[in-house]
Amino acid sequence: MILDRQLTLDDFIRVVRGGEPVELSEAARERILTARAVVERIVDGPEAVYGVNTGFGKFASVRIARDELARLQHNLIVSHAIGVGEPLPAEVVRGMLLLRAQSLALGHSGVRPEVVELLLALLNAGAHPVVPAQGSVGASGDLAPLAHLALALIGLGEIESGGEVRPAGEVLAELNLQPLTLEAKEGLALINGTQLMGSLLALCLHDARTLLGAANLAAAMTVEALSGSHRPFAEGVVRLRPHPGAVEVAAELRHFLRDSAIAPAHANCGKVQDAYSLRAVPQVHGATLDALMQAGRVLNVEFASVTDNPLIFPDTGEVISGGNFHGQPLALTADALKVAVAELANISERRTEQLLNPALSGLPGFLAREGGLNSGYMIAQYTAAALVSENKVLAHPASVDSIPTSANQEDHVSMGAHGARQLRQILGNAQNVLSIELMCAAQALDFQPLRAGLGVQAAYEGIRQIVPPLDRDRYYRPDLLALRGAVVSGELLRLARDA
Repeated sequence: MILDRQLTLDDFIRVVRGGEPVELSEAARERILTARAVVERIVDGPEAVYGVNTGFGKFASVRIARDELARLQHNLIVSHAIGVGEPLPAEVVRGMLLLRAQSLALGHSGVRPEVVELLLALLNAGAHPVVPAQGSVGASGDLAPLAHLALALIGLGEIESGGEVRPAGEVLAELNLQPLTLEAKEGLALINGTQLMGSLLALCLHDARTLLGAANLAAAMTVEALSGSHRPFAEGVVRLRPHPGAVEVAAELRHFLRDSAIAPAHANCGKVQDAYSLRAVPQVHGATLDALMQAGRVLNVEFASVTDNPLIFPDTGEVISGGNFHGQPLALTADALKVAVAELANISERRTEQLLNPALSGLPGFLAREGGLNSGYMIAQYTAAALVSENKVLAHPASVDSIPTSANQEDHVSMGAHGARQLRQILGNAQNVLSIELMCAAQALDFQPLRAGLGVQAAYEGIRQIVPPLDRDRYYRPDLLALRGAVVSGELLRLARDA
C-alpha cells in the first residue's frame, strides 16, 4: 500500500492484520520536506515556538538553546515513556505505527522523512515496540503509550520481533535499521496524537461489524428454533419507522430466513406475539448498526487528520498551537460503541434464556436429552449472564470523567484510551455471548423436524461441522472456543450470507 492522504478502514485491516507492506508516496515525502523547512527556519531564527525551541506543557514559557534542541526531544521521549500494565497486543501496536505514520505524512508536523520511514520499516518488518496499555488520559493525545512507541525509534525500550521481546537497539541492528537522533519538533510530533485510541477503535469497529452480522444470524436461528414469527421483519413494518440500521437488519433477517419450511407449518398456531428479544431484533440490532455507521464516519475523518501540536502551515509559514490532539471525538465514539455492542450481548442472552427455559420454549429443559442425568446447556446461560453483567460495568462512559494534568495546563482530558480499551473487553465478551446463543440455537434446531430458512440451515450445518450434537453432557469449553473462532473470523456468517 502507498501511504498518502487517505486511509480507509479496509486499508488499515489489510496492513495491520494482513501484513500488507506500506511505503511512503513521493507526494507525501514532498509534503513532509516542505513542512520540515518551516521548522528549520524557526530553529535558525529568534522566534520562540512551542515544542520547537521551548519546553512542554507547563514549561512552554522556557526557551531552549539551539544546541540543546536534540537533547530536549530525547528527554521528552524518555521522560514520557512511563506507561504501566500489560503490553498492548501486537495488532494494536501495528495500528499505532500505521496511524502515526499516516498523520505525519500529511505534511503539517514538521518531522523529517526518516522518522516516518522508520515507523514504516518497523511495521513492515513485523517488529513491534512494547507499549504498556495504561497511562494515557487522552488529552495531549496518548502521550505515554506513544512515547513507548517512539522509544524504539531512538534505540531504547524493547521490541517484540519473531515472537521474542528483546532490547530495541538489538532488534534495530538485526534489521539493519539505524536508531534516530531526534531533531527539533520530532519527539513532540511522535507523541502528540490519538493513535492508541484510534487503533483500538478501528480494530473494534471492524470486529463489531462482523459480530453484528453474527448477531443477526443468531437471532434468525433462534427464531426458527422456537418457531417464531417472521412477520415483524417484513419490509412494510420497518419502513413505517425507517431508521437505516433497522431497515438493513430486517433485510438480512429475511435473507437468512427465506424459503423456511418451519414458518408455514406454524402459521395458524394461535400464538399472537413473540418475546421482544425475537420480535424487536431489527430495532435493537439496527440501533447498534446505526452506531457503527457513525463510528465509521468519525474514523474516516480521524484517518485523514493531523493530530499533533503545534501544527505547521507551509503555505504561510505559520505555526499554530491548537487542540487537534484531544481525544474527545474518539472518546465519545468509543463510549457509544461500548453501549451499542453491549446491547448485542444483552439481547442475545435473553434469547438464550428463551431457548433453554422449557416454560418458554416448549423444548426439553436446557436442551438436554435425559434431563436430570444431564444438565445440558444450563451453565452456558450462567456464563452468558456473567459476561453481560460484566459488560454493564465496563459500559459506563469513560468520557464523562476528566482529571487535570500538567499543573492544570491540560485541565480537561478525554479518557478516550480508557473507553477504547473497555470497548475491546466488551467486544470480546459479546463474541462469547453470541457464540453461546449460536451453540444453543443449533441444539434447539435438532428438535425441529422441518428444514430452516436457507441462511439459517447453512449456518446450522456449519456449526455441526464444529460442534457435534449434544446427546449427553461433555466438556463444552472446546466446543465454545471452536465456534467462537468461526464467529470472530466471519466464517460462519459467510456461510449464511452465501447460502
